[in-house]
Amino acid sequence: MKNLFSRLSLSERFLLVSFPIMLAGTLGIGWWVGEQVEDSVVHRMGGVTALYVDSFVAPHVQTLARATDLTDADREELGNLLANTALGKRIISLKVWRPDGYVLYSSDAAAMGKRFPIDEGLAAALSGDIYSEVSERDAKEQAEHGQPNMPRLIETYTPVHADRQGKVIAAAEFYSDVEDVDRESRAAQRRAWLIIAGTMSVMYLLLFAVVRGGSRTIVRQQHELRDKVAQLTALNEQNAHLHERVSRAAERASALNETFLQRVSSDIHDGPGQDLGFALMKLKSVGESYSATGNPQDARFAEEVLPVRMAVESALGDLCAISADLQLPDIEPLSLEEIAGRVVRDYQTKTGANVSLDATVPDVATSSRVKITLYRLLQEALANTFRHANCMNPHVRLKGDSDSLSIEVTDDGPGFDADAAAQKGRLGLSGMRQRVEVLGGSFDLHSVLGKGTTVRMHLPLREAYAHD
Repeated sequence: MKNLFSRLSLSERFLLVSFPIMLAGTLGIGWWVGEQVEDSVVHRMGGVTALYVDSFVAPHVQTLARATDLTDADREELGNLLANTALGKRIISLKVWRPDGYVLYSSDAAAMGKRFPIDEGLAAALSGDIYSEVSERDAKEQAEHGQPNMPRLIETYTPVHADRQGKVIAAAEFYSDVEDVDRESRAAQRRAWLIIAGTMSVMYLLLFAVVRGGSRTIVRQQHELRDKVAQLTALNEQNAHLHERVSRAAERASALNETFLQRVSSDIHDGPGQDLGFALMKLKSVGESYSATGNPQDARFAEEVLPVRMAVESALGDLCAISADLQLPDIEPLSLEEIAGRVVRDYQTKTGANVSLDATVPDVATSSRVKITLYRLLQEALANTFRHANCMNPHVRLKGDSDSLSIEVTDDGPGFDADAAAQKGRLGLSGMRQRVEVLGGSFDLHSVLGKGTTVRMHLPLREAYAHD
């Protein structure tokens, strides 16, 4: 049922939910208005009849202004009013009450001369008000109240005033037929029901028109939204596919780059390195041979050969250092902290610098791409502190969790203009930035003249590991 309701449009939900509410509201309001109309008609007709009765009855009870009871002549005249005038056609029963609840006159002779409790209607009339209601009592209550034996009547109480005094000297109670009231109230109720039903119908139709328009707009927008979502989903899938391809390409490029560097290292070692080594051996041998002859000319030649030998020896040392830097050690089994420690130790051994290492990285599964990138970044950053900043006390800080790794290398060198360096396109900085961005990380360089340089790099670990 819930799923069925959720599949309905807004206008269909409005019809399903609002119609019972509108119907119940119409019935409730119609019933209440009908009750109010009936009550109004009863009071109006009761009031009119009360004035009519008072105009006939009052002249025959003026004795009460001077006495406590009616005369026989007064009672006879009241009886003639009911029997021989039009008043008898309008009322069914008549009582005249004294203020203490004593029945002075009654069309029912059995009730005359009795005393009854003063009820609400009689109390209202004795206080000067006209009281009228539809009386619906059972047979026992009718007998106790002295009411005609009819299930439904209009019961009216009206005050009787003394002439020229305005004082209430008695109260008249009479019962009239409810047929006229019912007929008029039903007509009024029908008119009220028709007006209410028509008004509610117009309101309902207008509301439905508004909701229908909104529902169509919502349905159209939902279709457009679904189309947009489908397009975005397709684009996201394409982006994810492209991202995966780029990641694989970056991984292959990194592997190819390391392979290329290793081959260059091997070529340098096996080619120029071997040739320079052979040349250095020959120069040593020639120098020693000429020095051993004791001939002054040979000695001078040996001295001239010595700078050449030293230059070749220096070139061979540089080639060996370059070859060693290009050669990537076996770092696959090492953790990130161990890789950082390896780079720092190699750097200290090579330069004699004192590097401060602060590493707080959990031992998590990490891709080889991240390990290679970390090794090369630290290697290049520390080399820059030595070559360009002439710093002997750099600081390396690593901090990470299972999702990311932060790298910070700081020196106390003279600093430089970072913007100018970027425009010159320094290969070291450019290569570091590219290595970081290929992994989806961020690279930040902050340098102040006279206050040193800080390189901050942030590498994601989880995504890189997922594509490894």
